[in-house]
Amino acid sequence: MTTIRAAVCHEFGKPLVIQNVQIAAPTGRSLEVTLEACAICHSDISYAEGIWGGTLPAVYGHEAAGRITAVGDQVTGYGIGDKVIVTLIRSCGACAPCSSGTPTGCETPNGPQPLSLANGAPLLAAMNCGAFAEKVVVDQSQIARVPEDMPSTVASLLSCGVITGIGAVVNAARLRPGQDAVVIGAGGVGLNAIQGARIAGARRIVAVDMTKEKLADAAEFGATDGVLATGEAPWREVADLIGRKADAVFVTVGAIPAYDLAPRYLAPGGKLVMVGMPASGATSSYEPDVFASLSQGMVGSKMGNVVLSRDIPWLVDLYRQRRLKLDELVSKSWPLEQINEAIADTKSGAARRNVIVF
Repeated sequence: MTTIRAAVCHEFGKPLVIQNVQIAAPTGRSLEVTLEACAICHSDISYAEGIWGGTLPAVYGHEAAGRITAVGDQVTGYGIGDKVIVTLIRSCGACAPCSSGTPTGCETPNGPQPLSLANGAPLLAAMNCGAFAEKVVVDQSQIARVPEDMPSTVASLLSCGVITGIGAVVNAARLRPGQDAVVIGAGGVGLNAIQGARIAGARRIVAVDMTKEKLADAAEFGATDGVLATGEAPWREVADLIGRKADAVFVTVGAIPAYDLAPRYLAPGGKLVMVGMPASGATSSYEPDVFASLSQGMVGSKMGNVVLSRDIPWLVDLYRQRRLKLDELVSKSWPLEQINEAIADTKSGAARRNVIVF
């Protein structure tokens, strides 16, 4: 066991506590990554606030990057010193979803649980990561190698926000060149959905958000148009702007009103892609006859339906070509000791992505 510092959640809705905890050495397929950066995702905040339930005490954080510092005896393809990103996507490689190329749907997703409190009591490494800590021990399927010269603050974003947004477009919606897209929510994931639509060759990309500031951000990342969600009928504004409704609508916020209104932006034959996650138990209502009569579809997108070995090298290459904006997503870097301030700043809506650096 090794002693490390971590930000621990002992009570939902309360500040995280920086304290010493214990982490076990990796065995089997697992490996240890000493972290250099971990971005703050809204999912971490939602878990820490208790809207999805869960076990406490827990360490959240799942959007990380660092270097491998120890490996189990069954690890293949990686070695000590490799620079990697760490994701929550654990795949066994043998179940039906993994075998069919959908590792985000793995039916045996539980990974190592290496953490404990100083007194030996169990401590949950949430989302198979527990990356608000100096080190993690994860399954080898949860990592992907990144270039040595890529800053860890930037690389960490590939672990969730970037692949979730871009993957929703290219993997879940399979948006084609010339089609039109609407992205509801221009936060971290929404900006990456906008980038994904741009990269996929969309004709028009319309961002819908509550503030003009977010719409300005959206334009910087590739949105051709912006519409305030506070208007009387923003879906009509979108149709007037682009001359029709959208082939794909991406809901990147976990807000029920956004889900309730999303079908109104959708063209016949279009697809509604559900990315943002509301609180457990929250429901939304639709008219099934409209979806049926207009041949529309509705699909969820978990972590952008990403395949790490396929998609991370592609995204890294786009970044090196300056076709993918990553540096611009980082709002501010914070030390672990200021994680509660970083979370508060993220909740304010002002940040694209705040990153904890170790």
